[in-house]
Amino acid sequence: MVQAQAGADAAGARIGDSEFDRDTGVRRVADGVYTAELPPGWAAVGDALNGGYLLAVLARALRDALAHPDPFSITAHYLTATRPGPAVIRTRAAAPGRTLAAGSAALFQADEDGGEVERVRVLATYGDLGALPDEVRTTAPPPALPPPDACPGTRDDPGGAAGRPPIAGRLDLRLDPATAGWAVGAPSGRGEMRAWFALADGRDLDPLALLLAVDALPPTAFELGLRGWVPTVELTAHVRCRPAPGPVRVAVTTRNLAGGFLEEDVEVWDGADRLVCQARQLARVLAR
Repeated sequence: MVQAQAGADAAGARIGDSEFDRDTGVRRVADGVYTAELPPGWAAVGDALNGGYLLAVLARALRDALAHPDPFSITAHYLTATRPGPAVIRTRAAAPGRTLAAGSAALFQADEDGGEVERVRVLATYGDLGALPDEVRTTAPPPALPPPDACPGTRDDPGGAAGRPPIAGRLDLRLDPATAGWAVGAPSGRGEMRAWFALADGRDLDPLALLLAVDALPPTAFELGLRGWVPTVELTAHVRCRPAPGPVRVAVTTRNLAGGFLEEDVEVWDGADRLVCQARQLARVLAR
């Protein structure tokens, strides 16, 4: 298996030996070709696997295929819903530069006739986050959230585990009460979602886990008064630095829903008040 970065989290799973690392693991079987076994525990709607989880799987294959370790910019187009089970990832690397390397990857699964269907296609630029200068100039303020203990989590759902998607058991997600009105039938109409995000087994977050974080919150469509599936069409993430240990704050906003599609702009802030990841996705609104 392609190994994650070495490291440890005193409060939970060791990086490289956590559920997230096992479930995003890939095996190189030829130059640029990898296999993966995608478990059902990361399904978000029915048996369709979460887009952020899939992006992390493809990013792990690219980490092995490219000359630099960290995704700086990565864009995924989701062509068809990916289901649990075996998958093949094929990568192509461009000629690397001294500080950046670019490449592409595509994830395939077998169809009912034994052929292949492409599920996700990715284009990415990698570098070394540890080699970047420390200077930060930003006008972006971190989101103001209540403490995690004052935010309802997935374990507080009165419907219990039976009413939650499988991915909810993999995450420690605590929603800002100001953006959780949809859960009690009182959506705000503002198109905002904020939460504390961590992995349920306590594993500290790294750049690959940030790719999961940007697509882990309930859709902003819920706070617009819509319920149902909001599948991602395209997702681009920019990883800015490695996060400090501990949970991160995720803020998602939507400004425009038109023609059955909406955008979600995402910011991820760590405990040191650093903007560690940004993302934007286009999603199709199948909710009503």
